[in-house]
Amino acid sequence: MSSFKLDIDALIVELLTVGATKCNSIFERVSQDTVVALCAKAKKTFLSQSSLVEVEPPIRICGDTHGHYDDVLRLFDKGGFPPKFNYIFLGDYVDRGKQSLETILLLFCYKVKYSENFFLLRGNHECSAVNKDVFNVMPLVGLVGGRILCMHGGLSPRLESLDQLRTLKRPIDPPNPSLHIDLLWSDPDPYIQGWHTNSRGVSFAFGADVVKSICQRLGLDLIVRAHQVVEDGYEFFADRRLVTIFSCPYYCGLQSNKAAIMCIDENMKCSFLVLQPTYERLVEAAWRIKENSNLILPPKRVA
Repeated sequence: MSSFKLDIDALIVELLTVGATKCNSIFERVSQDTVVALCAKAKKTFLSQSSLVEVEPPIRICGDTHGHYDDVLRLFDKGGFPPKFNYIFLGDYVDRGKQSLETILLLFCYKVKYSENFFLLRGNHECSAVNKDVFNVMPLVGLVGGRILCMHGGLSPRLESLDQLRTLKRPIDPPNPSLHIDLLWSDPDPYIQGWHTNSRGVSFAFGADVVKSICQRLGLDLIVRAHQVVEDGYEFFADRRLVTIFSCPYYCGLQSNKAAIMCIDENMKCSFLVLQPTYERLVEAAWRIKENSNLILPPKRVA
C-alpha cells in the first residue's frame, strides 16, 4: 500500500459516473487499494482538525442520508456541488439504503479535497463495528458563527461548556453512558420537561426547557440536529431554538417524507431547500405497501 497513489479527482469522476449512469458497478470501478487509501487520508484529515468543528457562514447543513446515493447527488444538484458552497453533514451516511459505500466514498473525497470547506460529523450509525479506524476519529459537534451548535443526536446533561466540546477525546468508541453517546443518540420530546429515559433504550429524551436553558448558558441562538425522520425535511422545536434536519427523502422506501438542506447566509439568516421524493420512489412505496399489507412501517420520527 505504501507505493499506491490515490487520485482524488479521478475517484470523484468515477463516483459521479456511477451515479449518473444509475449502475451498481462501484466494485468494478473502484479498487480495494483505493478505498483503503481514501480512508487513511480521511482519518488523517479528521485528526488534523478540532473535535469541535468551528466554521463561519455562509454554509449549508444536511442531515441523515443513509446510503441513498442518488438522493445525495440530488442534494448537491439542489444545493450546489462543492466547492461552490460550504457544507456540514450531520452524520448517518451508511445503512438503510443500498449504496452506503458510494455515499461515504464521495463524502470522504470531498472532505479530503476541500478540508476547510466541507465537514462531516459522526452519526450513531458511524460505529466502530462498521469502520473502526475512520469513524472513531470523526468529530461529533460543529459550531457555526459561534452561535449555532450542530450535532447528530442532541443535547446532554453532561454538557457544561463549548470548551468541553473542543477537548473531546478521539479516537473513541463511545462508552454508554457518556457525553459522546448523548451527542449521537439523544432526542427532543415535546411532551416532557427536563431529562427522561429515551424510548430508544440509549441516552436521554429532553424537553423544550432544556433546549432554552442550554442555549442561554452557552450563548447559543440555535441547536441543529438530525437523527429523526420529519415529514417536511425540517422541523422546529422549543420556540425555534432547535431544528431537526433530515436529508433522506422516502426513508426506508416506505415513507413519503421530504428532505431538506438548511442554508445559513453570511448574516446568520436561515432558510431551507426542500427535496421531494421522486415519483418513481412514491410508486414503489405504494406497490410495497399494497403487496405487504402486514408490513410494519418504521416510526415516523426514528432514524
